[in-house]
Amino acid sequence: MALGSIFTWWHGPGLGTRLTSWRTGREVGRDGYGNVYFESKRGRRWVIYNGEPEASRVPPEWQLWLRRTVDATPDRLPLKPRVWEKPWVPNPTGTPAAHRPSGSLAVAATRAKTTGDYEAWTPDA
Repeated sequence: MALGSIFTWWHGPGLGTRLTSWRTGREVGRDGYGNVYFESKRGRRWVIYNGEPEASRVPPEWQLWLRRTVDATPDRLPLKPRVWEKPWVPNPTGTPAAHRPSGSLAVAATRAKTTGDYEAWTPDA
């Protein structure tokens, strides 16, 4: 356990979460990303992320369990994958891989001129 994770949540689970997981939590499963899921005797549910805590890294079947939409864990009641589902990729917002459309201030190009279908508003004098 890194010293930073004792005091900050963005380095991983803090000391309180680790103690709660050890004392009152029961591990109910793990997903393909290495995240570990817990449940307390009182029914509280939580996840300890493998690596950076990123909520979008929780697969849909575990999201259903965490939010109490289903009571069964995905190993007992697996979801059928849909043909349109894609594998998870990290959110690129704020990184060089982020989408920057033409005309964006982050793009060095100039914005295209407006066409005849646009008329700028001017206040009545």
